[in-house]
Amino acid sequence: MMPELLFIYGTLHPERAPAAIAPTAQRLRPFGKATIFGWRFELGEYPGVVLSDNSADAGEQVRGELYFLPEGAEGSEVLTRLDAYEDFRPGDPSGSLFVRQRTRATLEDGTQRECWVYTYNQRL
Repeated sequence: MMPELLFIYGTLHPERAPAAIAPTAQRLRPFGKATIFGWRFELGEYPGVVLSDNSADAGEQVRGELYFLPEGAEGSEVLTRLDAYEDFRPGDPSGSLFVRQRTRATLEDGTQRECWVYTYNQRL
């Protein structure tokens, strides 16, 4: 089984994460620079992304980085903490500030990898 990947485009980056989430973000391991299709919005203290349908016709390339999540129970714990920080409530997605979604990221060499990404879930 392949390790889980997380696409990071903003404040979850291990080198610039706020103190409240930094110890968790620092448990992520770098995989490589990548892009996803969508729209990035600056929302004051943090950015948000809304995904497109992953085609060049819709959206733009959002630049970010892929990170490995720890494996097993440690990875689940990291995702639980990141979900809480991003105000993603799996039992109440419509009430969540961000939702964690699956998408495909394209690496610099053109290969694609499935990954998680936190997308903005409120009106813009």
